[in-house]
Amino acid sequence: MGPHSGTVLYYLSLPNLLRMHALFNRTHSNEAGRRHAFAATIIKPGFGPTLVQYMRLLLRILRHGLLLFFGTAAAGVQALKSGDLDSAEKVFSDVLRQGIKHPLVYHNLGVIAQLRGEHPEAIKRFRQALALQSGHGPSRLLLGSSLLALHRNSEAVLELERAVSLMPKQQQAHLQLAKAYEATMNWVAAVQQFQKVVELAPQDPEYSYQLGTAWTKLSAWSYQQISTINPRSPRLQQALGLEYATQEKYDLALAAYRQAARSDPKMPELHLAMALILLEQKKFDDALTEINLELNLVPESQVAAAAKTKIDAARAASLP
Repeated sequence: MGPHSGTVLYYLSLPNLLRMHALFNRTHSNEAGRRHAFAATIIKPGFGPTLVQYMRLLLRILRHGLLLFFGTAAAGVQALKSGDLDSAEKVFSDVLRQGIKHPLVYHNLGVIAQLRGEHPEAIKRFRQALALQSGHGPSRLLLGSSLLALHRNSEAVLELERAVSLMPKQQQAHLQLAKAYEATMNWVAAVQQFQKVVELAPQDPEYSYQLGTAWTKLSAWSYQQISTINPRSPRLQQALGLEYATQEKYDLALAAYRQAARSDPKMPELHLAMALILLEQKKFDDALTEINLELNLVPESQVAAAAKTKIDAARAASLP
């Protein structure tokens, strides 16, 4: 081969060929461009022109090495899919021992560790994958999930936000980010992410349930903030009245609504809520009084108008 055969053999090593292959594919869109780039890489100043003779051979070796690598990787992925974690780990670990550092290898080793509940090891592997391919969305997603499992919530939020930006249509990315926001008590952001999950999977009732739960947590947080800022706020009494009404403790609900109305006589929805409770209790005259007060405040309210029609009908039906 001549005086530069050692250098040629260096380039022939599979790890270097893999790195060059990735670089060429990123920077050259066609086969001719990749061939030219490969030649420019291996032919350095002072190299004899005979090196051009090896270019075709090198490209064939490159392709052969890639076929061997991806064939081996496919066997590992198949073992992983079948649940044979030990075999899958052996395949990918053997690839690493051969000196092949590829994002796919580190990612799948991370998946194996995560499935075993070994989250520190999973985090290490996903980060190794991302060091080689920072834009790999699945590695970002699973890294965030392992961080969340270890209660490293702030770190999880950062990684999962990146995962969502890389995979905006991936519902699991939004779901995991929603859970990370809940873990950091960012209730508004959590609701927004659950809304996105429901938008992406509208037929799944579980996601709708989780959205409802998130809204409940946001509501509780909001009223807690109100109570901290202004313990006498009528909104706080309104929330208390709603909670009592949900529990069918109607007398306590009416008391809370009336206290809110005394604090803010012009606040809408209070008289409507009381009217509906009084209708449920068949106190039609009192219900009519409350709904008329509501309509005086918000005459354009279709909900109040419909409630008045219902009260009038129930009152008329109760007359002898």
